[in-house]
Amino acid sequence: MTSAAQVHPIQGHEVALPVQIRDAAVASAMFAVPAAAAQAVIAYSGLEIAEAWPGRGGGSGSVGRGRAICSLAFVRYADGDLGPYHEFAVAFLVRPPGTPPPSGRLGRLRGMRDVGAFIHWLPVNQEFTLECGRSIWGFPKELADIPMDLAGRVKRCAVRFGGRTAVEIAVRPGAPMPGGAGAPKVDAYSCLDGVTRRTPWTLTPADVRMRPGGAKVVLGDHPVAEELRALGLDRARALSSTTVGHLSMTFDPAEEVRP
Repeated sequence: MTSAAQVHPIQGHEVALPVQIRDAAVASAMFAVPAAAAQAVIAYSGLEIAEAWPGRGGGSGSVGRGRAICSLAFVRYADGDLGPYHEFAVAFLVRPPGTPPPSGRLGRLRGMRDVGAFIHWLPVNQEFTLECGRSIWGFPKELADIPMDLAGRVKRCAVRFGGRTAVEIAVRPGAPMPGGAGAPKVDAYSCLDGVTRRTPWTLTPADVRMRPGGAKVVLGDHPVAEELRALGLDRARALSSTTVGHLSMTFDPAEEVRP
């Protein structure tokens, strides 16, 4: 039975936690970006970027001149507690709050296993999920036109505001992955109105395909596009691209964190 504390009234509906997404389809790409530049983008959260590749100039408690991971993803939600909608996400891998930077090669590899995903930008195309995302989890959702094509050989998506394109991305699927591929549990971090939160997020993917490279990004003139351009994403080659034909997810209640 769900307690009253786990039910949120949204636009005349009661949204019970944990929220279940029964079917979604995803295309995404990961890029290596300058860690210091990525840290500047997410500084408002109080979190620290996870450096996947070290560079000179870093020290304890600081981000050096290494490389970090930025992910661009688009999702078509077909069946779930928040209804059908489209979503685009810009996320960065971050260290859990309060953890020191790992030292040494082995320590850095182990540290990357504990990272979470900080959701920096999350436009959606439906108002119900927008209000749910902002009020329940503090996700930085905003309303946009998000046309996407996940039926063709090349998966495509755009984010537009008033007819002006902020970003376009095309992802080419790769080779099929064995059953069970993917990350079953992720800590999703967000920061809205000065409050940083952590949301436990469970994923069950099927029909997963991956490949090196495989993504093309075109940036427009939205402020987030300018941030991505400053990170070099208008000319960077993707580290990898992933498509997921069928994805179910569970979003648990969010908790405030103190970085």
